Amino acid sequence: MQLTRTVTALGLLILSIRAHAQVAEKKSLTLAGAEKVVAAALSEARRLGTTGAVAVVDEGGNLLALSRIDGTFPAASRISTGKARTAALFKKPTRAFEEIIGKGRTAMVALEDFTPLAGGIPLVMDGQTVGAVGVSGAASAQQDEELAVAAAAILSQPAPRADASVTVVPHDKVAAAFQRGSPLVEVGEYKVHASHRTGPGQVEIHTYDTDIIHVLKGRATLVTGGTVLSPRSVQPEEIRGTSVEGGEARRIDEGDVVVVPNGVPHWFRDVPGPLDYYVVKVRAQDGRQP
Repeated sequence: MQLTRTVTALGLLILSIRAHAQVAEKKSLTLAGAEKVVAAALSEARRLGTTGAVAVVDEGGNLLALSRIDGTFPAASRISTGKARTAALFKKPTRAFEEIIGKGRTAMVALEDFTPLAGGIPLVMDGQTVGAVGVSGAASAQQDEELAVAAAAILSQPAPRADASVTVVPHDKVAAAFQRGSPLVEVGEYKVHASHRTGPGQVEIHTYDTDIIHVLKGRATLVTGGTVLSPRSVQPEEIRGTSVEGGEARRIDEGDVVVVPNGVPHWFRDVPGPLDYYVVKVRAQDGRQP
């Protein structure tokens, strides 16, 4: 009896796995998402001081949201819906069809429920088309499309982070940090250092951090790459050396920006005078070594 139950359970598990393999996970556009797209288009239209009707449909071309600015001609509502439906069903901006027909392929106008006019843009999330937005009745066909593009972009914007905070370092603390060369900001993902040199330093290798160097004042000869001589670990993920054999030497001057990937030796070999520079240290993704 127990064996029968086990075999039955295994059979159901196999069927479940097979069924899952035949079903793809799909994104879908909600009413809230559609209203957000419409609001973005209307906001841009008002900013430009123009009129327009905005329609949003789901991936099947079914209308989810529609709005028309006062003063827009009535038929714009129907046209914007047609543009959105065409963009969703064909998964292409409707301008492409207007251009194809303009080049002579007029047989396309015979397609049913087809609005080949610029102003329809697919709505894409994580590589999947979840619907489309259509705009009609703005100042021009070009502006119809511009409003639709602006509206579609709203879905790709990241959601605001509730835990995010803006850091401001007062200028007096920045000036003091450059006097001694010290960190300004240090968090998990990145660090910002105010660096000051009056002479050469040691060779540095950061195991996980990429250095983005912005020279504010002075000049120096920076050597990158090569083989580090007398390397030693001064702290976790930080290696120092006395000099470099080989490598590439380059002069860096005020205003230059240099990006040194993690794991690459770098050495301020010659510093003829005071050198001030910012260093933004960006942590490697997933904490991976090079």
